[in-house]
Amino acid sequence: MNTGIRIQNLNRHFGRLKAVDDLSFEIPVGQVCGFIGANGAGKTTTMRILSTLDTPTSGIAEIGGVNVIQEPAKVRHRLGWMPDHFNVYPHMSVLEFMDFNARALGFEGKERQMRLQEVMEFTDLMTIAGQPASKLSKGQTQRLCLGRALIHDPDVLILDEPAAGLDPRARVEFKHLVRLLASEGKTLLISSHILSELGEMCNNLIFIHEGRLVHQGDANTLKRRSKKVIGMQYLVECVPGKQPIDQWCSVQPDVEMVEQLENGGRIRIKGDQAQDAAALLARLVQDGLAPMEFHHEQQNLEDAFIDMMRELDTPIPIPIQSGTPTPPLPTSK
Repeated sequence: MNTGIRIQNLNRHFGRLKAVDDLSFEIPVGQVCGFIGANGAGKTTTMRILSTLDTPTSGIAEIGGVNVIQEPAKVRHRLGWMPDHFNVYPHMSVLEFMDFNARALGFEGKERQMRLQEVMEFTDLMTIAGQPASKLSKGQTQRLCLGRALIHDPDVLILDEPAAGLDPRARVEFKHLVRLLASEGKTLLISSHILSELGEMCNNLIFIHEGRLVHQGDANTLKRRSKKVIGMQYLVECVPGKQPIDQWCSVQPDVEMVEQLENGGRIRIKGDQAQDAAALLARLVQDGLAPMEFHHEQQNLEDAFIDMMRELDTPIPIPIQSGTPTPPLPTSK
């Protein structure tokens, strides 16, 4: 198996803080991998090490089989880096900014012009080529940042919170670009708090906590693991004016309130059999809640993430909802 990214026993300590703690994983060539973890889990630190912007305390990090510490210049030729914060030079148009970066990467003459045209068409930057690079919308700025990362046609792309702050249309456009890059056989590592979109884009998910690997697998594997530990989830809607379902859940020994909704909510039970659901529905009726709707709900990645955090006995730092970006991660984590 060809490996696009490899990390083995990687450590990065800041004094007593272990930002990355004996972390190991591999991502095959051509795979799109999501990087999951709460703020402070060590994602950005790991990505900065892979991008040759930070030095590990110990361990191995490789891009396409090249050691990022021993041969950083060689790694940079193979790697495209899209950070969570991106600044442009003032008084430059989009085309001037892209041309400046192409020149910095050593492209000259017709080769530079051809490469600029290819990348700007791919990222849909041609239509805004004359606009000031510092006056773009969030979605346009993200496309510009991705375009800069693609100029030298890297084999591996590392994207830190690429969809943060994008509106729905821009997120759809970005997912399309990711699929196109994957179809070209590029390896992508994507960090994001919009977990539902990671599930749609990624072949594989890596979940780290306090700098350590706690899960690696596809989205369904993470959901199955969470379901096995926590139980089954149901959506309940009751006749208005009856007892609030959160009050009812608070006195039930085997029922947990996940989210309160108008005239009902999402609840979870420990059992995972049909008779467990039937017994729950009977109790709702018997206790006078008058359920109008009751059905099993497929768990999403956000739920699985929160369940995983509970399994680790860790307070949830930020309530995560599908499609709602969280604030950018600090670069020092």
